[in-house]
Amino acid sequence: MQMFQGTQLFSVEVGGRTLAIESGLLAPQAGGAVTVRYGDTVLLATAVMSKDVRPGLNFFPLTVEFEERLYAAGRIPGSFFRREGKPSEQAILMSRLVDRPLRPLFPKGMRNEVQVIVTAIATDGQNLMDPLAIIAGSAALAISDIPWNGPIAGTTIGFVDGEFVVNPTAAQMEASGLSLVAAGTEDNILMVEAGANELPEDLVLDALHLAHETNRKIIEKIQELRAALGKAKSSPSIFLPAAEVKTEVDTLVAPRIAALLAQGLGKVELNSGLDAIQADLRAAFAQRITDGTVAVLDVEDSYEATLKKITRRRILENGIRPDGRTTTQIRPISVQVGNLPRVHGSGLFMRGETHVLTIATLGTPGDAQRLDSLLPGEEKRYMHHYNFPPFSTGEATPMRGPKRREIGHGALAERALVPVIPEDFPYTLRLVSEVLSSNGSTSMGSVCGSTLALMDAGVPITAPVAGIAMGLIQDMESGEYQVLSDIQGMEDALGDMDFKVAGTAHGITALQMDLKIKGLDFEILRRALDQARAGRLYIMEKMLAVLPEARKSLSEYAPRILTHRIDPEKIGKLIGPGGKTVRGLQENYGVKIDIEEDGTVYISGEGLSAERALAEVQRMTEDIEVGKIYTGTVVRVEPYGAFVNIMPGIDGMVHISQLADYRVDKVEDIANLGDELTAMVIDVDPGGKVRMSRQAVLEGWSVEEARSRDRGARPARGGDRGSDRGGDRGGDRGGDRRGGDRGGDRRGDRRR
Repeated sequence: MQMFQGTQLFSVEVGGRTLAIESGLLAPQAGGAVTVRYGDTVLLATAVMSKDVRPGLNFFPLTVEFEERLYAAGRIPGSFFRREGKPSEQAILMSRLVDRPLRPLFPKGMRNEVQVIVTAIATDGQNLMDPLAIIAGSAALAISDIPWNGPIAGTTIGFVDGEFVVNPTAAQMEASGLSLVAAGTEDNILMVEAGANELPEDLVLDALHLAHETNRKIIEKIQELRAALGKAKSSPSIFLPAAEVKTEVDTLVAPRIAALLAQGLGKVELNSGLDAIQADLRAAFAQRITDGTVAVLDVEDSYEATLKKITRRRILENGIRPDGRTTTQIRPISVQVGNLPRVHGSGLFMRGETHVLTIATLGTPGDAQRLDSLLPGEEKRYMHHYNFPPFSTGEATPMRGPKRREIGHGALAERALVPVIPEDFPYTLRLVSEVLSSNGSTSMGSVCGSTLALMDAGVPITAPVAGIAMGLIQDMESGEYQVLSDIQGMEDALGDMDFKVAGTAHGITALQMDLKIKGLDFEILRRALDQARAGRLYIMEKMLAVLPEARKSLSEYAPRILTHRIDPEKIGKLIGPGGKTVRGLQENYGVKIDIEEDGTVYISGEGLSAERALAEVQRMTEDIEVGKIYTGTVVRVEPYGAFVNIMPGIDGMVHISQLADYRVDKVEDIANLGDELTAMVIDVDPGGKVRMSRQAVLEGWSVEEARSRDRGARPARGGDRGSDRGGDRGGDRGGDRRGGDRGGDRRGDRRR
């Protein structure tokens, strides 16, 4: 199992496979470096910390990057430059997945820049990289000189055929009703990311327990690795407010903050009051800041500490939140649908000062997003995009495209809604959530708005989905805590947990949990899930009061799609050489045709045009049926008979003896090039040669009678020798699409 000579190997069995962690050779100048192998998937993780701190920095600058290298799967990038470009959305989501459980375990007040890079250097396409990336980042930090209170580990749990599966393969995940990634320490869960097919809360908790137990086994191996190879931890500068400044600030602002919070104000009024308190505080310290006797960061950090202390204490002791709500109370909800003209569907969801407008667009299968990444999947037929413009918080900042947070929130809403999209719904769906006003829980607001937009568009979702964000305030010394329903921005910033739960009335479809503390007790998790379910059902009730079910028909502006299934072996015939046939159909009927590998054909266009195109596709791809009457165009005339094109690429030969209900002296008396001819198929031989009879149609003969009277099918003799030979040999060969044409032409030339 060891990959590189000169490394030390530590391994453990996880999910019936060996998880191997190695270090000692690769990236020796990094603070810490490891490779993690699971099956034939290998990740390299490095961790590095800067020696100096940038002046004026008032936050911890941690960056986590997941680097996809397509050589890992033996592929060359499809871009013009043939090299990897900016990170894919999947890589960004993986970076966030690793970042979230690592971040809470760094020392408070640390300001040195830390960079963790996880690079996929080999993949077998089956062993999922999500938990491996977390393990690799954790192990690299654990053996490095960077101060960090780990290690942690990550595990994926699936649910297949009624049983939990630890670290399911990509193939197993396709049949799984659960995709849960949980990361944590040996004592507690730190982070959860999950999608589920409406599973009950108790089952999800059982999955979390299993993930936690698996994580503990892996953490034990990382600790062995650290004991063998770990470096001594460095002692970076820790930036905490001076005690005397903190006391003075607390004395100045604490009473005013408490009085302001007691008013139960909304976000705008509360922020205005807090801004006034901060302005007075800066004025009180202005001279000393100018003199350099007091650091401005000490004043700012002390103010934040006092605001956090008073807000949390008020919630813990009285159960009253900054806006005056109780711990379980949900902000006022207002819902509107169908306000925008021309769009296929829209939903406006307003919860307090959080307003999200979602627009649904229905496209054809060809509009699906093509993926070019190492992660499973080649395309997406459901896309959810989330936009968070600066005006939503009353700010004016540059707009530089979607940030990682926006990509993450869009992916969460997408995960929440995918389980309720019918599998046989042929459309590609793009939902865009525009955050118009923000005061917390915008990601869950986008879930609710998206449900409304889908229903307004007439998408037959199997059940409506609602979402709610839960928070936590916990005193780590006493253990006292309060779980908060529908958290707003201030509670998110000053609290200990952001726990987003989305689902239907039947169960959970998506989870995302992040902690700022070092772990969460399972009993608190259970309470949070129960409280979230009650809140979710309340929100759903408000939504369904406005739009109880999906509209009966799709938007009049959405494309119409007809679906037909053909034999996969006939896909090539439908596409034609270089796509000529399918392009011709699209141009002739003004439609768009998409063909799947399983033979499913989607025809998109206006009703009558799409129906005509469908009829043509059916005609082109049906099997030639003996006894069936076909009408086609005469494409070739020979002395012994006429060749009639009855399907693209398929000609049937009508012998001269079968052209009419009387004796025909010359084929041209009945059939000339370009004429339309109706005849019955009387025989299809194993090679695909088709014989037809026009006389059978005129006389009303059966197939058997037509065969018995087909002179061209019998051995030639007497005066009919030349004609019969042409019918038997050249004619039959002519029924074949290639050799027959050549053979028939040559014989005709000889006779001439």
